[in-house]
Amino acid sequence: MIAVSNRTLRRGSNTVIALVVLTILLFPLYWMLNIALQPGESLASTSWFPSSPGWSNFDRALESQGGSLVTSLVVALGAVVVCLAMAAPAAYGLAQLGLKGGRSIVFGTLITQMVPGIVIANALYSAYVDLHLVNSLAGLILADASLGLPFSIVLLRAFMVSIPKEIVEAAMVDGANRFTAFVRIVLPISRNSLITAGLFTFLFAWSDFMFALTLNTTDAVKPITLSMYEYIGAHVSDWGAVMATAVVSAVPAAVLLILAQKYVAAGITGGSVK
Repeated sequence: MIAVSNRTLRRGSNTVIALVVLTILLFPLYWMLNIALQPGESLASTSWFPSSPGWSNFDRALESQGGSLVTSLVVALGAVVVCLAMAAPAAYGLAQLGLKGGRSIVFGTLITQMVPGIVIANALYSAYVDLHLVNSLAGLILADASLGLPFSIVLLRAFMVSIPKEIVEAAMVDGANRFTAFVRIVLPISRNSLITAGLFTFLFAWSDFMFALTLNTTDAVKPITLSMYEYIGAHVSDWGAVMATAVVSAVPAAVLLILAQKYVAAGITGGSVK
């Protein structure tokens, strides 16, 4: 009886601690939404709850940031396509084809994650000037795809290592070549990992600021992160509109995380069991 009481008390205390931690983590998001719903309010006079919520801040945010949101969406989706198109074959080769030095390649891929972003951005700018990719959607898509490429290769390889080679060999016996077996057998099996890699690549590209600032010298291509940076500088006293812009920019990423959470959990743990 005492053991059951102690166990119940321990569970209750753990629940309380988890709720406190969750409240602390979510409070900035709530405060951001709270300010956005209170039109005409300053930070000093903001109440804890929006007694008379309004949507005027969101109207201004969409009016001024709508084009940048579309740009970021195009860049992020393009980065996902480019990244997965490169990462999936690379991961398959490292996992299934027995390439010499495969472990060294994976290790080198991980090392690239340690290079500071500003170093890569400066190097890319010099190359982009020669390739005429500065201030272009294609240039920003390629740059943002590189953010998720190392992670995607490592993640997909970890899953594809667990795929039995007999499955691919059976498809090849039935007449499929290596590429057809990869497309029709390996990729469908790796769906969860592909979704996970694509989601993280989207988040990397969506939140990118370094490449957006370095590789764009005009307003021709302006992702939401760069647009918000400039918007805050011009409207530093209008925090309602600024917070509304932040809320709007967070919605696509939040929706994707909610929709793909079960695939992410399966994709991350899929390669841990062989």
